[in-house]
Amino acid sequence: MSTDVVLASRDEGILTLTINRPEKLNALNAEVLETLRHHLHEAKRDPETGAVLLTGAGEKAFVAGADIAGFAGMTPSAARELARRGQSVLDLLENLGKPSIAAVNGFALGGGCELAMACSIRIASTKARFGQPEVNLGLIPGYAGTQRLARLVGKGRALEIILTGDPVPAEEAHRIGLVNRVTEPDKLMDECRALARKILSKAPLAVKYALEAVNIGIEMPFDQAENLEATLFGLSAATADMQEGVRAFLEKRPPQFKGN
Repeated sequence: MSTDVVLASRDEGILTLTINRPEKLNALNAEVLETLRHHLHEAKRDPETGAVLLTGAGEKAFVAGADIAGFAGMTPSAARELARRGQSVLDLLENLGKPSIAAVNGFALGGGCELAMACSIRIASTKARFGQPEVNLGLIPGYAGTQRLARLVGKGRALEIILTGDPVPAEEAHRIGLVNRVTEPDKLMDECRALARKILSKAPLAVKYALEAVNIGIEMPFDQAENLEATLFGLSAATADMQEGVRAFLEKRPPQFKGN
């Protein structure tokens, strides 16, 4: 497993994954996707990893799409397999059971936009640009971009972005709900780490159950989603962390969560 295309470092429980192909604007290829899959599986299993922070190397791009050179002569069956492989990696990211933050430092186009959308939260530099320009290649988004974008910004706006292929500046992306925050480039990583640390100060199982309730519940009929929420609420109430949280509140002190 090559690690050069994705750099990994962990500090204070935060695993930072940096797509490291700046000469290709960090474009996704099979090696990048499989290396990401490897790191995400490790993060899911590792009790010392509480959150994942994703970004791109260099100053120009988060991920500026897929590696287009591999598309020439692609058969329909190969294209479908490519899409399903990419979707599986992004699904793993979305359903990691731990929060993930995209630090979008530049272009997030095509697969890059789809990768950012699979994260729990997106924070963008003022230099960031988002888009799904696949129609310019005679394609549609293939890594669940048609699905996640519509869920984030609504059907009409998603269709406008997908059908025109036009890039969306960071401030507009924030206005329509595609990103959570916009910050100056030199503050991006610090702001992302500060947010990750804040989430890590909460009860880990409550964070996990909240992610599950939102990610799974949003796909369900409302009454079924309510039932899921009630079940997860019950599970969280059975944890030692819940008892600690209540005691800390009543004793007017910070809670000491242990993840059990």
